[in-house]
Amino acid sequence: MSVFDDTRLDDPAALEAADHLLRRLAMAGARVRAELEASEDVLSKLTSDGFRPRAVVAAGRDARLVRAVLEPVCPVPFLAWPGPGLPGWAGPLDLVVVLAGAAEDLDAVSAAGEAVRRGCGLMVAAPEDSPVAIASAGLRHAIRLPSQSDDQLASAVAVLQALHQMDLGPEVDHKAVASILDDVAIECSPNNDVASNPAKDLALVLADALPLVWGGSVLAARAARRVVEAFRLASGRPALAADAGHLLPVLNQPARDLFADPFDKPEELRPALVILDDGVEDSGVAEHRRKLEAKAQAHDVRVFTVTQANGTDIARYAALTQHGRYAAAYLGIGLGRYGTATEDDPVEPGNPSEDPAW
Repeated sequence: MSVFDDTRLDDPAALEAADHLLRRLAMAGARVRAELEASEDVLSKLTSDGFRPRAVVAAGRDARLVRAVLEPVCPVPFLAWPGPGLPGWAGPLDLVVVLAGAAEDLDAVSAAGEAVRRGCGLMVAAPEDSPVAIASAGLRHAIRLPSQSDDQLASAVAVLQALHQMDLGPEVDHKAVASILDDVAIECSPNNDVASNPAKDLALVLADALPLVWGGSVLAARAARRVVEAFRLASGRPALAADAGHLLPVLNQPARDLFADPFDKPEELRPALVILDDGVEDSGVAEHRRKLEAKAQAHDVRVFTVTQANGTDIARYAALTQHGRYAAAYLGIGLGRYGTATEDDPVEPGNPSEDPAW
């Protein structure tokens, strides 16, 4: 098992060796801006025109994120479809939304191709020469948002903006999303030492722990899944994102042995509870959180809370997710998995093929 070295979190050489990973995190806001700028011509011509589809079907990467944002307010039924193909009832009265990257995604290609075959309304967010864009080329009136990168969040923001302009979703304010990602990058910058960097602080909490991540709202729960993916990748350890009912039994931990010699017989890794708080005021969410915190305190389980209560739904989701990904990066650096000659090239978290919850 890798040993966490906290000195690496402020060591210029270790941070420089992981610069490619930290720089990608810091550029998240810029990627959102680039995505929306690339889609500006399409979005400027996009209105509802009085048309309202019978239903919306989202397929491809982060379809469930789009569902989490839209479902509470969408005026028509909404379905996140994991693919391949489309549900049997989808037809010309329905709108199919496909999010895809440059790499081949067979399920997304299948969904786009099936939408063309059935004559569905179609919105595609993908690079112009990607397999999904090619598969959708047969539908003249398809809405095509030209993605500029493989950043799933950036393409999801563009899609949500388009759906908002079609009166199918809430306000997005992509500039605020980009700005809040910039704020997280400043707050979690490698130039900030452990004492003033919340992401490094969380990495220290998880240095010898197994993360249990909980988000009470639908979007915070979705962010928890993304954060857990990053923790698993960074540490090579188990990590769990789940609702309160599944986490409470895991918090039943035996008391710590204060007299145990950690060098003679290292204590097994204990869980640590990470709460993602997006400011949603709901009595059920508050009660679940109270039970989790009380159980953690009773069983000597550390609790760390990441809070983002300001901004639109997607902005709060973006901030919580990005805080977690920064913490995962510093966890990997502290464990020597990132920033070394033998490190695995970290993959952007969130590929549906790697997401057991997809």
